[in-house]
Amino acid sequence: MYHVYDGGGVKATGPALLVRKSIADRVSVSAQYYIDAVSNASIDVVTTASPFKEKRTAWDFSADTVVRDSTLSISASRSTEPDYIAEAVGVDVSHEVFGGMTVISLGTTRSRDQVGKKNEPNFNDQASHWQHRAGVTQILTPRWLVSVNAEAVADSGYLGSPYRAARVFGAAVPERNPRTRSSRAIKLRSLYDTGQLVAGSSVRAEYRHYWDNWDIKASTTEFGYAQRFGGGWLVDALLRFHTQGKALFYSDNAQSETLYVSRNRQLSTFKSTAFGARVSYTWPGLPPGYDVKLVGAYERKSFSFADFTDVRDGKPYAYVANVLQFSVQATF
Repeated sequence: MYHVYDGGGVKATGPALLVRKSIADRVSVSAQYYIDAVSNASIDVVTTASPFKEKRTAWDFSADTVVRDSTLSISASRSTEPDYIAEAVGVDVSHEVFGGMTVISLGTTRSRDQVGKKNEPNFNDQASHWQHRAGVTQILTPRWLVSVNAEAVADSGYLGSPYRAARVFGAAVPERNPRTRSSRAIKLRSLYDTGQLVAGSSVRAEYRHYWDNWDIKASTTEFGYAQRFGGGWLVDALLRFHTQGKALFYSDNAQSETLYVSRNRQLSTFKSTAFGARVSYTWPGLPPGYDVKLVGAYERKSFSFADFTDVRDGKPYAYVANVLQFSVQATF
């Protein structure tokens, strides 16, 4: 795969390679290598520091096995940047009941981060994360599938950025975030086959609600439509709406000195919309057991902030981002 993200002064590009191998039809193992070449001149950077470039590389490993009606998965990942190292291990189990009409899934991930600061070798901190998840997928009819997924995350340690500045009485000060955070999210999803109306089509709807003990509440609603065409083409379009309320200690320009203060726009009040499409083409005429698929995806996102201003002009900040992905998938 090759991916491009461009928006808000940030541009990230790079390739990714994934290889999956089955072993005795019982175990599937995979490895992925991912690179991000980042050029950063975001609003946080250009108002408090100089633009910079860096590279992030990530390795991911996983193994899946099936035991009767259960699937067991284990995974490990490591991501490195010049000033940040993230490591994670995870376990997931899914089990089919009622003749495969219902799937119950459980999972947990433990991760640890090493936080540094460029040109300051004495700065060194850590962050740890626990993520627990559970879900149920139910086939209601031969055409209708619904799912409910819940997630709980507990974070501790250094949860901010050593480069970001907050504003207190108009003066720049280092941001101060709490060193603990607990968050919850629940997602509802419905997928319906509309092939009886339009051959080879389906629609989906999703809703996700998020809340945490930093007083952030967010909601995401997404709609999608997929359509198959003759000759191996599949088009999947999406439309997404997102709203978020600010953190308890967030302030664009604090008028009092408090224990915690942040001007991280990701903790502010904002809205975003996105639309995009994913097009895939399956190469025809290959022998049985062989498959080649070409995939291209595009997404355009717009962000509008209610209480985060661009200090260069004093207006509420807004920007648009574009995401491109191209991939080739082959099975043999």
